Amino acid sequence: MLHERITNIGAAEAGQNRASLDEVALVRRVAQGDGAAFETLYGCYYPRLTRFLGRVTRQPQLVEEILNDTMLVVWRKSHTYDLSSKVSTWIFAIAYRRTLKALKRADRVLEFDPEDDVSPVKSGPEGEFIQQELRAFLSRTMTALSAEHRAVIELTYYQGYAYQEIAEIMGCPIDTVKTRMFYARRRLKALLTDHEEVKV
Repeated sequence: MLHERITNIGAAEAGQNRASLDEVALVRRVAQGDGAAFETLYGCYYPRLTRFLGRVTRQPQLVEEILNDTMLVVWRKSHTYDLSSKVSTWIFAIAYRRTLKALKRADRVLEFDPEDDVSPVKSGPEGEFIQQELRAFLSRTMTALSAEHRAVIELTYYQGYAYQEIAEIMGCPIDTVKTRMFYARRRLKALLTDHEEVKV
């Protein structure tokens, strides 16, 4: 049984390594001006970046613009990719920097429609009411966090990055990532506690 689990882990790691090598090959082809390779890379990252950008900006109207800006940088700067990090870390770092620039330009109240984020748990009027309340609460809660704190939450829990990779993406020391996570969790916990007290 243990041998089987080790074999499965080895196979999963081999699959991840192959995927990483495939992405590196794609970036190299993009650097040579291969449009088909760029389209493939774009297609691979579109869903992940859309989710990440939506959660960090909380402004759906900015997502497509930032995503396209990000991929334009990937197209233009693919020759600078140096294998010092995973391709995904490199691309998410570009997306994060483009996000911060876009938020500075936008300089307006953050808005977000969480309809797409939460699927109904129960059916019927009671379930729909609970879902509406939960959507509104999650929207308010995440909006109460800074973009940096939302990015740490998104990269950790929804994208599966380790703190070291998040530090590379955000261009800051790993201790800063840990501190941002600490404050984000503390803020979320306080908001959740307040929400529960109001309901009682």
